[in-house]
Amino acid sequence: MIQKLKDEIRPARPASFEQEVFVSAQRAADFLLRDFEELLKPHHLSPTQYNVLRILRGAGTGGMACHEIAERMITRDPDMTRLLDRLEEHDLISRSREKQDRRVIRVRIAHDGLALLRQLDDSVRSLHRRQLGHLGEKRLRLLAKLLQLVREH
Repeated sequence: MIQKLKDEIRPARPASFEQEVFVSAQRAADFLLRDFEELLKPHHLSPTQYNVLRILRGAGTGGMACHEIAERMITRDPDMTRLLDRLEEHDLISRSREKQDRRVIRVRIAHDGLALLRQLDDSVRSLHRRQLGHLGEKRLRLLAKLLQLVREH
């Protein structure tokens, strides 16, 4: 009876090596994200909001339509409008309707958004270096390639 109970509470082995890698990737992502969230917290910014600002900085003065931002997001956000509302409330972005097609909302990074990203740039680079630098450039290139292959499949 005791042995049966021990067998039932013993941690289950992953059903496959693929499952083991999947769980390991989730744990690694969570580990990396926790430090990133802590870095952004004093600035009242979430990783998703930071990602939008980063995307808009890359878009330049022309900005982007909401659907273009959504396509470039690292993680999906089902409520892009609310996400943009929060950034606009803090004067980090601006939105305007297109004159040619009033259905399209153009989003641009504001001066305060650019200033915040510039303020964070060195800290973000340092964080990533602390988190991943121990792997060395060769392993990081391999890891980046492997992760790209996972996403492309």
